[in-house]
Amino acid sequence: MSVSANNPQAKDLVDTAVAAGSFKTLVAAVQAAALVAQLKSAGPFTVFAPTDEAFAKIPKADLDALIKDKLKLAKVLKHHVFAGNANSTDLGMLKDLSVASGGRLSILVAKGSLRIGGALVLKADVAASNGLIHVIDTVLIPK
Repeated sequence: MSVSANNPQAKDLVDTAVAAGSFKTLVAAVQAAALVAQLKSAGPFTVFAPTDEAFAKIPKADLDALIKDKLKLAKVLKHHVFAGNANSTDLGMLKDLSVASGGRLSILVAKGSLRIGGALVLKADVAASNGLIHVIDTVLIPK
């Protein structure tokens, strides 16, 4: 259970991402894929949240096409969600993790850094009322 789960004032995953200010593209994509209600539900969920800079690595035409393809967009976004709480300590003990897209993400701990699916975790264990956010530097595209 996350630290803030007992605090009724705590924001859910979506509101936490909005408040952070560095996930505008992610929030817009979650809205476009109609996943807001799911990520505001009780959970718990662990979200590997790409920053706006991570989305900026995707060529604009490719990102625009992805945003317009609701099914593909939903699959990509679900590839960033684990159904349950997985803090950085828990993740460090695993080799991989099943995600909501049906895929798996590799986990690597090396030289004091944590990588999920190849993406570097920039900030771990951001608590929300219904789970955790791990900020990552790359958008994870399912194979």
